[in-house]
Amino acid sequence: MSEHTRQRHPIHVWAWRLVRLDFVGVAFAALFFCLSLTPSLLPRDWLFAGLIGGLNAAIGYGIGVFIAKMLRRFMLRRRAWWPPSKRVLVVLKTATVALSIAASVLMVIPAAAWQRQVSAVMGIEGPATLGYLRTLIVALLVGGLCVAVARVLLEVIKTMARFFIRRWRLHDEVALFIGTAIVVVLAITLINGVLVRGFLAGANRVFQPQNTTTREGVIQPAEPERSGSPESFAAWETLGYQGRNFVATGPRADELSELNGAPAKEPIRVYVGLQTAETDEQRMAVLLSELERTGAFERELLVIIPTTGTGWVNPVAARALEMMYNGDTALVGSQYSFLPSWISFLGDQQKSMVSGRMMIDAIQQRWEELPQERRPKLVLYGESLGSMAGQGAFEWLPDISRMGFSSVLWVGPPNASPLWKAITDRRDPGTAQVEPRYDNGRTVRFSQATDPAEIERDTAPPWEGTRVLFLQHPSDPIVWWSPDLLFSRPDWLREPPGRDRTASMRWYPIVTFGQVAADMTNASSVPGGHGHNYGDLVLDGWAAVAPPDGWTREDTERIRTALTKTEGEDGPEY
Repeated sequence: MSEHTRQRHPIHVWAWRLVRLDFVGVAFAALFFCLSLTPSLLPRDWLFAGLIGGLNAAIGYGIGVFIAKMLRRFMLRRRAWWPPSKRVLVVLKTATVALSIAASVLMVIPAAAWQRQVSAVMGIEGPATLGYLRTLIVALLVGGLCVAVARVLLEVIKTMARFFIRRWRLHDEVALFIGTAIVVVLAITLINGVLVRGFLAGANRVFQPQNTTTREGVIQPAEPERSGSPESFAAWETLGYQGRNFVATGPRADELSELNGAPAKEPIRVYVGLQTAETDEQRMAVLLSELERTGAFERELLVIIPTTGTGWVNPVAARALEMMYNGDTALVGSQYSFLPSWISFLGDQQKSMVSGRMMIDAIQQRWEELPQERRPKLVLYGESLGSMAGQGAFEWLPDISRMGFSSVLWVGPPNASPLWKAITDRRDPGTAQVEPRYDNGRTVRFSQATDPAEIERDTAPPWEGTRVLFLQHPSDPIVWWSPDLLFSRPDWLREPPGRDRTASMRWYPIVTFGQVAADMTNASSVPGGHGHNYGDLVLDGWAAVAPPDGWTREDTERIRTALTKTEGEDGPEY
């Protein structure tokens, strides 16, 4: 393009700047794309792999362009041999682009094989190599879009800098710095102040109407032992979608009597929703009134269950304990959000911990007022964000025993969970991060939980006093994702792989962070016993930390069979 044409058609110049590529950036984009195809914790189909690959390629391209600029400015600027002749430069660029394309295409072949390997570990079918080639198309579109957006922002910065130079005769670098600062501040303000808040507000508007609905087949309970019943202080219509599921489902006394061959008590299920009262304090007051009304403090087991984002309680965990104790239980939960766990986790983790602590403190203080001989066993359960919410009630491990808890079962704790993280960091020397040992397992234990025999082995006696058990799959991205993955290789990727993680997974700066973050969106869709799906292994967790007197392995299998027959009756989490 001639100088005359450029001057007459500035729009052409701007468009050319948007589409032309830096050959060093292309090389880094190909490198990051290829690394993104390496195995992660969970299987990925071609579409998902393309999205991840495109984002990584865009990041790699930006890093490559930055490195090239720094090299040209500080290392090559005064070299006699730089820049090389036009012919040499063309050859270098052509070779770089050709090799980058070839590497990206060829990398799809082992990538498909790796995905079949990861899928096989989880007992599912992996992708075919030919179909996996579609990853390239998706990655190209996503990466190209990201680079185009970044270049538009750079053009905005340059335009602002030229304005500052003309208006106030600033130095070029000062003008660029000011322009960059303005764009960065505006971008952060837009993301944090508009996009994030707008997203959370929009999500609330989307999920709040769902919270007012009731799943088909779910009807108001008639039993006075249930919140939402005609006798309840917590009105049925205020309990929310998941709260209504919780109180209306589960085994009744006649079912439990038939299952266990002995007269059963009607299980108590207490729950308050966000709409049960206006404030947190008022909701806790209703919760305590419900516990008194139903006689929850007179049962053998009182189980506090901090919920996930929407107020969901794992139906398998609830049913299993009621079946084990023949209904002599009281389960209690409360809702603190309309939003699914992943949105609550990203938007307001602190809210879940504050809510969990408030509920635990309120119930524990009332429990402590009872005569010691009349107190039920105090048990705590939490899964995923509910685990993190429960941990918020304790400053350190001894607090659990001091507050009177006999058993605690935490399943799939997020990596940011304070107590989990502190115990893991201080684990006994020589034990692995994926299955740590703390104080030789005196109070707290960990299990990879890929099969019942493994949990039984990890929780074998002696185990006296308060029992705290973490169930965590080596393939669960909720457990292992952390911002530290950006630039630091964690211990769990230095050590031999856990039982359901492929040995082919490696840590790469930036790339692994994105891979595991992407895995979180798919964490619960894998078969039970892998990822964030703990299936009926929660039953084995209960058998380990809170077994009824005389409980045997045969009893556990009998309950497992009964749970299998009720699978799907309580509905999914959303």
